Amino acid sequence: MKNIKSYFMFSSGHRNGIFILIVLIILLQLIILNFNTISDKLFTQTEKSASIDNKWLGYQKYIDSLKSTKSEKKQKIFPFNPNYITDYKGYMLGMSVEEIDRLHTFREKGKFVNSAKEFQTITKVSDSLLNMISPYFKFPDWVVKKNNAKRQNHQFLEKKKIELKDINLATKEELMAVFGIGDKLSDIILRDKEKFGAFATIEQLQFIWGITPERFEALKKHFFIETKPENLKKIKINEASTKELYNFPYFNYAFAKEIVTYRSMNGEIKSVQDLSKIKDCPQDKLKIIALYLDTK
Repeated sequence: MKNIKSYFMFSSGHRNGIFILIVLIILLQLIILNFNTISDKLFTQTEKSASIDNKWLGYQKYIDSLKSTKSEKKQKIFPFNPNYITDYKGYMLGMSVEEIDRLHTFREKGKFVNSAKEFQTITKVSDSLLNMISPYFKFPDWVVKKNNAKRQNHQFLEKKKIELKDINLATKEELMAVFGIGDKLSDIILRDKEKFGAFATIEQLQFIWGITPERFEALKKHFFIETKPENLKKIKINEASTKELYNFPYFNYAFAKEIVTYRSMNGEIKSVQDLSKIKDCPQDKLKIIALYLDTK
């Protein structure tokens, strides 16, 4: 018994050794446990990564199949009305989402595309794409006839040569022969000419209602005005009444009254410079007014 008891008695050095051994065993167990956990996580992440890669490969195959289908469809385009292009149809034709949306927005307003040029204006497709798909556009017969008539009429007007002529001698038909000058606008030009007796300068045309800068330039290419045109209805600025002054196209009622007031307070108007000092004077038309002014 004594021998057994002495067997379990340890010195201080032994006890320290046993304690260190136990600590090492515990640390080793923790390291093994953590290693297994990390291995499991790495394996799980590897599985997930492989799963994601497989999904992307599947998507890529689907995209490739769509591209292949699109390429095949491009080779088999049948005539169609571009007003009824669906999202799928537009995609197969090579249009972008934005281009398709522009067409749908335009159609939602109850409007229709009636030519390849108008289709490009609305959708803003490239010239190359338009050249590829426009041969397959099929419009209703009445649209085709209308477009042909417009084209022939435009070509006729281009070929018809208009000789340079004094605009004061121009007829309605000769005015209408200028691109942009229609039935109504030609009547307005002729009525204004009658108000003045005759146009004194070609620059007057730009002040006529409905004459845009583009139309003004077109008129200048086809018409001129003689250096001293006859039949000008000159206004006697120092004798005319308020009503007579008001009837001059470039004077309004307020300015006509100011002219009469100026004459009563300052005497006769001797030049267009005197006229420019009066309130409400149309300064932008002074050079033209001077051609109609009679200061005698």
